[in-house]
This record gives sequence, structure tokens and C-alpha cells, in this order.
Amino acid sequence: MKGNIKFKRVLLKLSGEGFGDENGRGVDTKQFIKLAKEIKNISKKGIELAIVIGGGNILRGAKLGGSGKSRIQADQVGMIATAVNALLLQDILEGFTVNTHVISAIEIKNITEPFVLRNCLHYLKEKNVVIFAGGTGNPYFTTDTAAALRAIEINADVLLKATRVDGVYTDDPEKDASAKLYKKLTYMDVLRKQLGVMDLTAISLSMENKLPIIVFNMNKRGNIEKIISGKPVGTYIGEQ
Repeated sequence: MKGNIKFKRVLLKLSGEGFGDENGRGVDTKQFIKLAKEIKNISKKGIELAIVIGGGNILRGAKLGGSGKSRIQADQVGMIATAVNALLLQDILEGFTVNTHVISAIEIKNITEPFVLRNCLHYLKEKNVVIFAGGTGNPYFTTDTAAALRAIEINADVLLKATRVDGVYTDDPEKDASAKLYKKLTYMDVLRKQLGVMDLTAISLSMENKLPIIVFNMNKRGNIEKIISGKPVGTYIGEQ
């Protein structure tokens, strides 16, 4: 392990909107490149990094399902959207000489690898980046829940939830300038106050398995590196 590292194995949750334009839609290659550079920098430190990626920039299953379409099929299409983002990120990462594997919870033969925990753990020990696509592989579950599940399965030290703001606030800081940033919260704080930073299933699963969560601003360069080095960034969610 190189340097002062607090977290050796990390699960990074990325929303699909972070790969889109200013409205969070479509595919903006510049956003993929920006993230790939960050990942390359932290991979040099020897951490074991897994990523769960969303597909909201292409299609959000819950929203499509709410428009009168079949929720199950809508979520399945959303799972495919996550694979699109995962494959694009893999291609750019490998262009930066970062060995990367896309592991999908849904079968996409000859394009992605199926989820086999033993293989994932081997890749991580080899310091290869693992990108999980396809959510949990089941409808009605968000990629937040998939992130908590995969983090627990790989025995991650922490789940990093990337957002467009500096952490968890008392209110939406993009709408309320007086909203205050929480530096630390318990799982029960999030559940009782229904803060909405992650879905309740993801928070409950993390609480049950004592998985710490750090919510941070992905748009501030170097934040991931600061977090894995143990510096206070964003909002920490854990036990009392």
C-alpha cells in the first residue's frame, strides 16, 4: 500500500447523471475522461476500487415505469443503460492503462462478465478496477441498493456516494441557500429524517452490516484521494 491510506478497498457509487450534459442527460465524453483521470490517480496508490454505476443520463427505469409503461421492463431497460455507461468508462480507463473489468448482474454475452464473487475478489486483489453494471439484476431495486449490496459482498471498507453537492444537507442546497451541511450522521438520523441521500433500503442494508458511507462532491478534483487518505470530506454516515 502506497502512502497514507485509510481505506484499502472502496466501493464508489456514481450516478448516471454525472456522465451527462449540464442537465444530466445524454453522454458527455469529457465527464468520462475527467473521472478516469481521478481513478487513475488513486489507483496508483494501490487501493482496491470497485464502482457501481447508474444509467440515469440515458434512462431512469422508475421514471419510465411511472409513465404508464411496465415497471419491470422499464427497470430492465434501465439496467442496460448502466451497462452502456460502464462500457464507455471501461474503454476510457483502459486508454489510461488502468486494467478494468465490467461485471454485469444481467447477462450480456461476449461484452460483459457475469457476476461471480470469487472472480471479483481476485480482480480487486490484482488492483484491477471492477465496474458493476446492471444494478442488482432485479426490478424495483435502485443502483443505491446495488452499491450497498456489492460493497458488503466484496467486504469494502467504505461506500463513497458521489453527488453534485458537498454532502448531505438539511435541505436541497441547490434550491435553499440557507441549507446546512451535515458533517456526520448516523444511519438512524438518515432514516428518521428521510434525508433522501440514498434510498431507505440501501441505508438499512448498510446499517445492518455496519458499512460506513461518505457522501461527497464528485465535481471537486481530488476529493476521492482526500477521502481514502482519511481527510474529512463531505458527510460521514455510520454508527454513533
